Amino acid sequence: MVNVGAKATTARTAEASGFVKMSPATVAAIRERRTPKGDPLETARLAGIMAAKRTDELIPLCHSLPLSHADVQITLTDEGAQIAATASTSAQTGVEMEALTAVSIAALTLYDMCKAIDKAMTIGDIRLERKIGGKSGEWKRQ
Repeated sequence: MVNVGAKATTARTAEASGFVKMSPATVAAIRERRTPKGDPLETARLAGIMAAKRTDELIPLCHSLPLSHADVQITLTDEGAQIAATASTSAQTGVEMEALTAVSIAALTLYDMCKAIDKAMTIGDIRLERKIGGKSGEWKRQ
């Protein structure tokens, strides 16, 4: 692990996003609550939040961070599901990996919840959108 012991503890926030492309029939099944395993949006939202809290167990050499906030929002579009995650902490290192992990696990959960009706779903565009705090200050995707 990188030694962050000399770094100042500051408030830090990261935002990430991703997209799960689905068939129109799958989007309709979610909207009409006809998916075999139950509500995929709420299940994926909770899975993403839980994953953010366990990022250090999933990513080798990732620092363990006490999160003060984690949230995942999923919006259905005609093409699939847009996922947005936010993670916040006061620590000596950033929370980018927590936000990215939340998006990734939410996307995988959506796939798992809907694979019985659409095995052709694709997961993509997982990326950091914004980070705030620390020595480098604020960074935002242009």
